[in-house]
Amino acid sequence: MGRSPCCEKTYTNKGAWTKEEDQLLLNYIRAHGQGSWRSLPKAAGLLRCGKSCRLRWINYLRPDLKRGNFTEEEVQIIIKLHSLLGNRWSLIAGRLAGRTDNEIKNYWNTHIKRKLISSGIDPQTHRPFNPNTCLDLRNSTPPPSMNDPTIYIHHESKCNSRTTEESNPRPPALDLGLSIGLLPFQSKYRKIASFNSSSSAESKSSQEFS
Repeated sequence: MGRSPCCEKTYTNKGAWTKEEDQLLLNYIRAHGQGSWRSLPKAAGLLRCGKSCRLRWINYLRPDLKRGNFTEEEVQIIIKLHSLLGNRWSLIAGRLAGRTDNEIKNYWNTHIKRKLISSGIDPQTHRPFNPNTCLDLRNSTPPPSMNDPTIYIHHESKCNSRTTEESNPRPPALDLGLSIGLLPFQSKYRKIASFNSSSSAESKSSQEFS
């Protein structure tokens, strides 16, 4: 057997609440407290079911409700509680004063969830979608610091050597093999030239004597 309904459906109003109904509910709770929601509608003179009265009071009429946008502090609390409690919105609302479970759920689905996804965070596990992109700072080698004197000295010496090379260019390399190879030919040519000059001188002198 299932649970019996809290009221007769044929004699209850459905749809939006009117101002008169809100005032009847407020007057009764102020005078008698919340009490039993099953018996409250009849005692307050309302043609509503107990569940409808309870939700109307919790989500709209109770005096400690907060109005307006969620603050950044509230958003961080919701994210923290969701990582611990999951989608149990009533438990989250119980730890966030002035906010209802339905209000928190709607804000989660329309704002916080999208913000986490755009940041690369899985809204269900609260972990990055790709764990390989996270750097383990404890195991990673830190990059060299620009204040390291060894890096400065190495960079300065490298720049100085480059400047020296540019200001004092090296002379072109000589082809020693080619020049050495020509030496025997040049010496032989010089001997032939010397012999020819001496022969011509002797012939000239002999002609003069004759």
